[in-house]
Amino acid sequence: MSGARSAAMEENRDQAMTHINSTTPRLGLSKALLAAAGFSAVILSGCAGPHDQLTTGGIPDDYRARHPIIVTEAEQTVDIPVASTDRRLTSAQRDLIRGFAANYMARASGPVYVLSPQGSPNSAAAYQLRDQVRAELARRGIASSKIVNTSYAAVGPGDAAPIRLSFTGTTAVTTQCGQWPKDISNDFTNQNYYNFGCASQNNLAAQIANPEDLVAPRGMTPIDAQRRNNAIQEYRTTTSTIEEVAGSDSSF
Repeated sequence: MSGARSAAMEENRDQAMTHINSTTPRLGLSKALLAAAGFSAVILSGCAGPHDQLTTGGIPDDYRARHPIIVTEAEQTVDIPVASTDRRLTSAQRDLIRGFAANYMARASGPVYVLSPQGSPNSAAAYQLRDQVRAELARRGIASSKIVNTSYAAVGPGDAAPIRLSFTGTTAVTTQCGQWPKDISNDFTNQNYYNFGCASQNNLAAQIANPEDLVAPRGMTPIDAQRRNNAIQEYRTTTSTIEEVAGSDSSF
């Protein structure tokens, strides 16, 4: 009996050792996978955490986003200087009126206001020139029914107030420059300061002839079929001059 019991115990021990040896690689592999997953989680959590203040890559720092150019409605004005002795428009004054009329025709179709000063030393001369200003505007294509006469109070009795032309139309504008909301002497983010790019955006907005070009492109004109045909024929019939140029004895 004792011999049979010993044999049974040895058999059970061998089976247990075999089971342990077979499960040990699996446990090692599971631990390795868990360690790799934990390491990956640490790396990803570092990416998702707060950004380092000294990191420069990937920081949105576009001045066009801070100072966007937008199309809006604004009053367009031109001041025409008038001396108290003026009785007729000068060539310089007519040039100002022509430029104003061209700007109006391109940007608006509403009323045009001709504002004459009141209470200034040149108010009588400005009142006399007002009809000439209206006539010049009409010659530039603005209907007389859209030209409105009005007045404004001069700043002071000694002010040589001008005749002011005004209309409301679309224009391209951006934010006002000269704003410093942040102390740049105490900033280590290596980003552009807030006012950076504002002047160039304002200059670009001022140079846009037609603000509607920022909204949608203009319609394309039809192609010149004759011109295109001539260009193709010239391309087909003209011989190359590369050999002549290569064979020329040019001295440098």
